Amino acid sequence: DFVYSWQRTLNPNTKSQYAYLFTGIKNADKINAGKLSPSKLGVSASDSHTFVVHLDEPIAYFKVLMTYPLFSPVSKKVIDKYGSKYATTSEYMVYTGPFKMTGWKGTNDHWSFVKNDQYWDKKKVKLSKINYSVNENPSTILSLYQSKKLDMAQLSSEQIKNFKNSPDYQTVPYSITRFLAFNFKASNSKVRKAMNNKHIRQAISLSIDRKQLINKVIGDASTTPRGFVPTDLAKDPKTGKDFADEAYLKGTVSYDSTEAKKLWKQGMKEIGEKNLSVTLMSTNDNDDKNISEYFQVQLQKELPGMKVNLVNIPDKVAYSRAAKGDFDIYVSGWGADFTDPISHLQVLQSNSGYNYGKWSNSEYDQLIKKAQNQDANNKSKRWNDMIKADQLVVKDAAIAPLYQTNYSFLINPKLKGVIHNTAGTQWNYKTAYLEK
Repeated sequence: DFVYSWQRTLNPNTKSQYAYLFTGIKNADKINAGKLSPSKLGVSASDSHTFVVHLDEPIAYFKVLMTYPLFSPVSKKVIDKYGSKYATTSEYMVYTGPFKMTGWKGTNDHWSFVKNDQYWDKKKVKLSKINYSVNENPSTILSLYQSKKLDMAQLSSEQIKNFKNSPDYQTVPYSITRFLAFNFKASNSKVRKAMNNKHIRQAISLSIDRKQLINKVIGDASTTPRGFVPTDLAKDPKTGKDFADEAYLKGTVSYDSTEAKKLWKQGMKEIGEKNLSVTLMSTNDNDDKNISEYFQVQLQKELPGMKVNLVNIPDKVAYSRAAKGDFDIYVSGWGADFTDPISHLQVLQSNSGYNYGKWSNSEYDQLIKKAQNQDANNKSKRWNDMIKADQLVVKDAAIAPLYQTNYSFLINPKLKGVIHNTAGTQWNYKTAYLEK
């Protein structure tokens, strides 16, 4: 099952967007590029309980990488049976985890997880059923929680101030950095010229008062960023110091109106322009809409001759446009898939499918390559490669880090044993139970 699953993920016909996480496993990249048959992947099953993986290069974070659901097995028998229907609804799937999904029809907004009686560790699973619902209206969500129809409910920014002192209030950190992505290949030639000017990008980044953005606009427990890689993701193997603190460069992700104006003037002179009109794209959910409106006011106030037009669209449309490079500046973000800085850093490589702005820097690519290849088995050298890479991102203003996400929830005090991860799969209900 594992051999089949990994080969299937890397087969270009599967179109797996996360296939890049297999990089370093023997022949993975060549298979995904269509240059080799999936059967040439460096994996084998020496017996029914042993899975052998061969690597092209050392992967220092291999063990934490294997916790990501992408590497879990799927059933060939079930995929062959259901064909194109596979995974389109809960009935066209099989399950290896503590719960099975029921009642999901592919588009509906509520379903259940029921205890999986074939799970290897089912004795540890206490809940027989979890009801899950999706609702876009924050008032409805709050009302359902208050009428005891929900045991966990996420709060919107507007609701947080009213519930910060509630005994049910909890903040939940997650390793997501929100940032502005600049389009280095923007279709408009004037915008493209501006986005490729380092001083203009730096000016935009320094025009943002991140503390004000968090306190006045977002209003939750989010924190200001130190760089691209979030805090509390990884610690220095030698000193135990946080990666984000070690990589931090003063004056790169802070608010500095005077310096922003100076850099803006310099950059505009370099591209031979007096005015610049850009489109800022974001999703149309409440927080992103508020954030983009804040940027519009702030950038036009701080940078003379700057005009910001807003495009707030449904998230699926925004992601699709971003992937096609159809934007000038995009309110984007990245969440860590596993607890290693490379999870963020590899996204900005020149060849990454998630590098929507198409920033390209050969020194950066080289540092990531070293961290993932020749320095992979030398902990301190690998760490330094990644520190330099993170610093290069903010020095060059490849993106403008905005804030690090902290979600706010109301959680039933009787709900115990829920495991929350700050990277990868966020919630784990295997040991969850409700106190009597």
